[in-house]
Amino acid sequence: MTDELPDNHRATVRAADADRALVAKLLSDALADGQLSLSEYDARTAAAYKAKTYGELDVLTGDLALTTPSPADGPENDRAIAIMSGFTRKGEWTVARRVDAVAFWGGGEIDLRRARFSAPEVTINCIAIMGGIEITVPSTIRVEVRGAGIMGGFDHLSQVGQPGAPLVVVTGFAFWGGVEIKVED
Repeated sequence: MTDELPDNHRATVRAADADRALVAKLLSDALADGQLSLSEYDARTAAAYKAKTYGELDVLTGDLALTTPSPADGPENDRAIAIMSGFTRKGEWTVARRVDAVAFWGGGEIDLRRARFSAPEVTINCIAIMGGIEITVPSTIRVEVRGAGIMGGFDHLSQVGQPGAPLVVVTGFAFWGGVEIKVED
């Protein structure tokens, strides 16, 4: 979860799946440390997975003595799937080491401009079949594209970014679909 938002605005910002998973991990650690009973842990974890905003998540950990995990402690894997529907990962969220994004007759948006990275190198594996996935990156990060289009399009934007910046490796394929990579600040 991010601590960079002003307090008066943070409570209303929508949380991402990675934020809910992080709170569940923090609650698990609090259970292991003896700060929560099993029933409290169960109730708070269920509430974490139902939470829609950072404000709802903050309430669940506000009375606990927790250490904030480093970015390396972030999620290992994330899945974003759209089958005749859509998915979005944007705003303040933590990018897992590997993100598997699938769009089958649907579309997906992955916006990395305000994201935190759980590792110095992350892989976004895109599968677009008769659908599309749009990835937006800031100009400061490094990007390598290793995907291919088969009767579809797969952007091959690569950028150097700033030294020491995270590296985003985009892999996968597009079949009668497309994977688009845009640079915006």
